[in-house]
Amino acid sequence: MKQYSKIQRYGNTNDNQRGKHHHCPGTEKYETFYSAHRGKRINRVMYDYRDTDNELFSCVAPTLAECRRKRDEWLKAKEGGKK
Repeated sequence: MKQYSKIQRYGNTNDNQRGKHHHCPGTEKYETFYSAHRGKRINRVMYDYRDTDNELFSCVAPTLAECRRKRDEWLKAKEGGKK
């Protein structure tokens, strides 16, 4: 069974304090958490990016840098499809 525990919450703190769960286009939110697998604690980042056209990109990866790399690939693919 997987166990999750939240470490930190990032994003627009004003929206989080007001209880809003959405974010403005062109912004990112991410949360770092631990996942337990076979007794080993694994660090993961849950990442959301709302594009300027209001489309949402989400992923989970070991690091924030990896999440941003995946986001950049997604944005390039989107731009390639529009041409």
